Amino acid sequence: MEGIRNQIRIGFFGFLAVVREKDVCWEYADRLEGNKVRCKFCDRILNGGISRLKHHLSRLPSKGVNPCTKVRDDVSDKVRELIASKDDGKEISIIKRQKIPEVKSPVAVSISSGKSLMAVESAPLIGKVFPSNTLSSSSSRNDEEIAERSIALFFFENKLDFSVARSSSYHQMIDAVRKCGSGFIGPSAEALKTTWLERIKSEVNLHSKDIEREWAMTACTIIAETWTDNKSRAIINFLVSSPSATFFHKSVDASPYFKNIKYLSDLFDSVIQDFGMENVVQIIMDNALNCTGIANHILQNYGCIFVTPCASQCMNGILEELCKVDWIDRCISQAQIISKYIYNNSSLLDTMKKFTGGNEIIKSGVTKYVSNFLSLQSMLKQKSRLKHMFNSPEFTTNSGFANKPQTSTCVGIIDDNEFWRAVEESVAVSEPFLKVMREVSRGKAAVGFIYEMMTKAKESIRTYYIMDEIKCKTCLDIVDKNWKNTLHSPLHSAAAFLNPSIQYDPDVKFLGLIKEDFFRVLEKLLPTPELRRDITNQILLFTRGSGMFGCSLAKEATDTVPPGIWWEQFGDGAPMLQRVAIRILSQVCSTSTFERQWSTFQQIHSEKRNKINKETLNDVLYIYCNLKLEKNSKSNSSEVDPLQLDDIDMTSDWVEETETPSPVQWLDRFGSALEGGDLNTRQFTALEGGDLNTRQFNASIFGGSDHIFNL
Repeated sequence: MEGIRNQIRIGFFGFLAVVREKDVCWEYADRLEGNKVRCKFCDRILNGGISRLKHHLSRLPSKGVNPCTKVRDDVSDKVRELIASKDDGKEISIIKRQKIPEVKSPVAVSISSGKSLMAVESAPLIGKVFPSNTLSSSSSRNDEEIAERSIALFFFENKLDFSVARSSSYHQMIDAVRKCGSGFIGPSAEALKTTWLERIKSEVNLHSKDIEREWAMTACTIIAETWTDNKSRAIINFLVSSPSATFFHKSVDASPYFKNIKYLSDLFDSVIQDFGMENVVQIIMDNALNCTGIANHILQNYGCIFVTPCASQCMNGILEELCKVDWIDRCISQAQIISKYIYNNSSLLDTMKKFTGGNEIIKSGVTKYVSNFLSLQSMLKQKSRLKHMFNSPEFTTNSGFANKPQTSTCVGIIDDNEFWRAVEESVAVSEPFLKVMREVSRGKAAVGFIYEMMTKAKESIRTYYIMDEIKCKTCLDIVDKNWKNTLHSPLHSAAAFLNPSIQYDPDVKFLGLIKEDFFRVLEKLLPTPELRRDITNQILLFTRGSGMFGCSLAKEATDTVPPGIWWEQFGDGAPMLQRVAIRILSQVCSTSTFERQWSTFQQIHSEKRNKINKETLNDVLYIYCNLKLEKNSKSNSSEVDPLQLDDIDMTSDWVEETETPSPVQWLDRFGSALEGGDLNTRQFTALEGGDLNTRQFNASIFGGSDHIFNL
């Protein structure tokens, strides 16, 4: 009996081999040894043969398969049609089993009419996805299901990110269309491109003008975000931030002049003039652009403007250095062995979800290093459930799990108390800096708190390692290198000195250390003796809590009201110091966590576009960015973690396997789907143009060459 089974199995796989030999997609790949193929477009080597190649070329979402970034659009479309044809065949068999009146697909019609396989495979996808009216009218589906299907097709046809369905504007659109009734006809492409583009741009402009009115009191911060990649591209996005909102100003392609200090200095001069030198307190530049030449130019030519680095990037730098510490690096590697083992086996993933109550054991963050520590935190929370799963009969008696070579390794890690102690220690060391990063990434005025937060973060390290001087010194050296040499600015010291919640806190011990920086900032912002005439007396009023500063309302509000507003309400007795304090304490200390979408911004700066299309795209980009920023500001509540992405990055080091698998190991990912079950595919994200992860379906799957907005 076993011999018969083996003969059947050999015959079946032999049949598959013959079919795969004739697959038309072989013209796009070179066959290698060990069931490997090399893509002819990007030279990437794939494990798993022709099926994996198809998903690679189609650029469709598929767990663990990286999309090809160089494949031609016509090839990609053709491969998607081939995949769709195969899926249609499965759907037809299901319909037959359910005894629904048979409707022949293009595949069935082509075969019965004697057409060749190539003709079938190249049949237009539109005929398969959009059925005829007779099919719709004869269907028993209700109107609501038809509407949902139409929306789904709209998403798929236009390559929209599934997260669009979570946006408030999507739900507003559905509600508005519903109220219009059945006779409503949507705007044409021309109306969208002209009338509505201009109208909504005007609305956004009016909103920006409202924000600008507060600059006379609060001033603003110019944010320069630089996006670079390994193709020598450099895009600088300029934003302006004040207490009410952060606003997108413009995007500049600086690729040809990125190392030219004269060009960059002139560029920053023009942006400062756009906002007015008198309205700008500081310019925040990220690490990619924070060069001495530009900073010196600004400091020499604009005496009252500070140049400061990005606080969130500094925190990310600390987390990056912590990840390189040997025992933390080893802990992360072991945790990733567990996560890869689970997330690359759909059956095991389902089992894990059952034991964790549907919760994930890993998290994706805005950077690789944030993801590392968020995932360790998540895994630590699920520690008892993971142990329970790996020791349950559901796992130990399942031959599909027990016979895998990785199983013993994972079980050994899960049962290793030293591993869990390392996880706890890694979480304890990283959490203070994740907390700082969260606070500075919310888009709020945090400059008055950054000095105190960093002081408390360092103190928490000293407390945790009170009995381990070596580890304490290792961590504090990393913090000091990034804080003192990279982030710290006299503006942070002055903001801490003027923050009433710090100034009047008897437990604060560092006020004497920051007073000198405070005086240096005052001299910069009040450069003439006339402006500084009564400033000493006003400082005494504030530090001693005299006058309005000492009233009960002022004391009660120190910890409940933002410091800038506190000064606006209670600082009238010291008018010049009040003006300085409001302008300093109203600023952010970090660039935005704006999503890096190279495909969108590259189209704006493409030399191939004519002037009309480029202007239109600039308007679309201007509207898009400001709508996203407004949405982010509304969602930045204390309940939302600004460091965590909504979806797991299925191409991260926590999921994607880097080791060479066996020739058929990739089949394990499909689990029960090969036995007739549903194949769940997870939306995945890609790292494009830098360390920050992007959640954009358009950029990650279809690449930077796709045209957006049909322009």
